Amino acid sequence: MFIRSERLFLRPGWAEDWEELLALLGDETVVRNLANAPWPYTAEDARSFIAMPQDHLLPRFLITAPGADGARLIGGCGLSLLDGEVNLGYWIEQREWGRGYASEAAGAVLRIAHALGHRRVVASHYIDNAASGRVLEKVGFRRTGRVIERFSKGRGFASPTREYEVRFDSPSDCDDDAMAGLQAA
Repeated sequence: MFIRSERLFLRPGWAEDWEELLALLGDETVVRNLANAPWPYTAEDARSFIAMPQDHLLPRFLITAPGADGARLIGGCGLSLLDGEVNLGYWIEQREWGRGYASEAAGAVLRIAHALGHRRVVASHYIDNAASGRVLEKVGFRRTGRVIERFSKGRGFASPTREYEVRFDSPSDCDDDAMAGLQAA
């Protein structure tokens, strides 16, 4: 599955992406905000992530931004199961923070989740990463009121996370405005 949004192209990871993925996740500032990426992030971690099979109901994407020299990898976004619930996760390389890429990618993947028939999607962020909470709220998530400890492989310990959710009334209620600018293949 591929997604084109206004400024980004989201695609599955390819075997040749491992070195670029390794370079981007070689930044501890990024990895410490993720639950499942270990620190230090190794070549084996990058290769294993790329080799993970895709589930068509829980797609994972690498985020690329087009430029004069072609598209370059800037992050990742996707769906996974977390404690039996569909979970949205994302990350953006540090030098691209503040440009709205996380919101654009998360919104695109959330629309795909809706189109795939998911009725509820959850997400969370570490309390010390307030920018991620703003991303979630911008794309339609609401706070559940729960704060729980979640282990971070990158941090090496559990930290408090704020939980969010978005609910869809029905899989077919996605209006044209919500799907505008989104193309999936």
